Amino acid sequence: MAVSRFQIASNKKSALMKQTMREIAKLLAEEPQPKEEKARIRAEALIREDNTVEAYEILMLECELVFERVKLIESMKECPEDLKSCISTLIWSADRVDIPELQNIRKQFRYKYGKKFEEACLNNVGGILNERVVAKLSVQPPSAYLVQTYLEKIADEFKVDWKPAVKLGAEDLSAPMVAPVGYSVQVAPGTGLAPAGVPPPFNAGDGLGDDDMGSGSGSGGGGGMTVATGAASRSTGASTLTDIPSAPAGPPSDKYENIPSVTATAIPMPPATAPGRSAASSSLDLEEPDIFIPAAPGQGGGSKASGASFGGKTTGLDSNSDDRDDGSNAGGGEASYDDLAARFSQLKK
Repeated sequence: MAVSRFQIASNKKSALMKQTMREIAKLLAEEPQPKEEKARIRAEALIREDNTVEAYEILMLECELVFERVKLIESMKECPEDLKSCISTLIWSADRVDIPELQNIRKQFRYKYGKKFEEACLNNVGGILNERVVAKLSVQPPSAYLVQTYLEKIADEFKVDWKPAVKLGAEDLSAPMVAPVGYSVQVAPGTGLAPAGVPPPFNAGDGLGDDDMGSGSGSGGGGGMTVATGAASRSTGASTLTDIPSAPAGPPSDKYENIPSVTATAIPMPPATAPGRSAASSSLDLEEPDIFIPAAPGQGGGSKASGASFGGKTTGLDSNSDDRDDGSNAGGGEASYDDLAARFSQLKK
C-alpha cells in the first residue's frame, strides 16, 4: 500500500510541477519588465517539490526491500544489520512526507524493536540514515545558484529571451536566495500613469555588491540600500502627486447670498385638560338626575316624609300611611305591598 501511495503522490506532484514551470516562464516573459523576483520564489518552491519527488522514489525502493524481507524480519528479534539503514530511514521520514501508510510502518517497527530504537532512528545515532533522503527532505532553502540555474533552464525550454538582472558573486553561489527588494516591481503598476522620467527604486543592472548593500563606512548591513530605496520612493511619490490638482477649500461665498432666510414662528398650544375628561365636557355642568329608590318592605312605617319625587315629580305616595299585616290600608286609598304581591302572583297564573 505504501508503494502505491508513493507512486500516486509522485505523479500528482510531477503534473503540478509542469504547470509551475509554465507559470515561471510567463513571469520571465512579462513586458515591459520581467517579474524576476516572483519567478525566483516560484523556482524555489519548484526545487522543493522536485526534491520531494526524488525522496519519494528512494523511499519507495526501501519499502519494496522491506516487503521482500518481511519473513526475515519476523523471524529475528533484533533488527538485521543490513536493514538498519533502510528501516531507520523509513521511521525518520514518516513525519516529513504526506504518506499515511508510512506512519503505520513506523508504529509496527516501534512495537517490535522498542522506543529506544525509534529514538535512535529519529536522532540519526551513528549516521545510519540515508544521507540523500535527509538532504532532499531538509527544511533548508536551496542555494541562489541552484535557483538561477532552474530559471535559465526554464527560459531555454520555453524559448524565453531572459537574462538575470542580478549578477551573483562568488560568495552568493552557496548562500540562500536574498530577500526581495522590489527592483522588478513596476512603478505605479495599477494605473500605469507613472511619469516617463521617474527612475526605478533600485537599479537592478548594478547588481547586489558590497557598495549597494551599504557596507564599509556606512551604517552597516543593508542600511545604505534601504535609505536609497526610501529616497527614490519619496521622490517618485512627490513627482507623481504634484500634477494632481488640489481640491477647493470650500464653496464660493457669492453662491448662497441671495437665499432668503427662514424665521421660526411659535405655534400656540391648547391648554391641558385633566386626565379622563374631554375639553367639551369640562365646559358643561350637567346636573345628575334624581333616581327614586323604594324602601325595603317593613322599613317604610317608621319614616315620615311629605312625598317621594321621581324626576322632579311627586309620586303621591304618603309615607304616613300605615301598612298593616292584614292587607287593609288606613289612608290615601293606596295599595300596600301585600296587595301588589297578590296581584303579581295572580298575573303569573
